[in-house]
Amino acid sequence: MATLGELERSVMDVLWSTNGSLSANDLRDSLDSGTGAREVAVTTVLTVLSRLENKGFVERDRSTRPHLYRSVTSRAEHTADLMHEVLGTANDREAALARFVGQVSPQEAETLRALLGGTPTS
Repeated sequence: MATLGELERSVMDVLWSTNGSLSANDLRDSLDSGTGAREVAVTTVLTVLSRLENKGFVERDRSTRPHLYRSVTSRAEHTADLMHEVLGTANDREAALARFVGQVSPQEAETLRALLGGTPTS
């Protein structure tokens, strides 16, 4: 799975929190208003979007002008893919899972039980 740089992650955060598609200008405006940091040029956003499209994170709608971009997967799907990828690198998957489960909160443990078909959540 491809990793995300800082600006790529910021762009994806905006796309993940949006229902629908955005233009590069809309993305730039969201990035500028959301961070309070330096202004990002629209050409930089377009470069980042091109990289994200090549990595399979975004799709571009070329039927409109300006082009519109949307995320291919949700934030939850991306997070799950990352977790699965990291778990796949473990020499002892059972030990890694045990360590992970041992560090979750009681509420998260309850959610895991429910998801695995155990005790239903309250």
